[in-house]
Amino acid sequence: MSRQSLETHDDAVLLSAFAQGDSVAFEVLLARHQRPVFNFLLRSVRDQARAEDLLQEVFLRVIQNADQFQRNAKFTTWLYAIARNLCVDHARRMTHRRHASLDVGSTGEDAAPMHERVASAAPTTEELAAAPSLREKIALAVEALPEEQREVFLLRQLQGLPFSAIASVVGVSENTVKSRMRYALERLQQALSPYEAHVNPVD
Repeated sequence: MSRQSLETHDDAVLLSAFAQGDSVAFEVLLARHQRPVFNFLLRSVRDQARAEDLLQEVFLRVIQNADQFQRNAKFTTWLYAIARNLCVDHARRMTHRRHASLDVGSTGEDAAPMHERVASAAPTTEELAAAPSLREKIALAVEALPEEQREVFLLRQLQGLPFSAIASVVGVSENTVKSRMRYALERLQQALSPYEAHVNPVD
């Protein structure tokens, strides 16, 4: 099929076509999803080079496992589960590196990655005020969310996934996802309250 005709098909059809040898189908999938997946990875690991590496790994795994995808599943749920699991693996590696550095008394910049140096509590008003724009204030507040709440917030608000899909991605119940989302919104509301006349983190 031509690229133009392929662009009218849904993700599952494209992946099936790719599994049967249609490389153009994969190009359409990549063009459709690489930017939102990259945004999710970047907001999760907060390092552009690392996010780019993880993006390549995400789609490499899509290629490797295309023939195992269940057609009754939703492609985006499967895709973001891959991305999320890679982020979790990355965080574990960074934690291991941090512990190894502490064991040898390292005080260099690699002693702890940025996301582990951020306090789990919401940022202070002074930290928010130091950000040069409202967008950066929001980003700082989101970054300060606990990991479980942040990933749910990003999948819901940045990627637009339904709660049922997020539950599948992160491996918990839908009620737990909704609870994490509620706590995330409460923390953001508190962190951004000095700017409530100008900031609304969710629609």
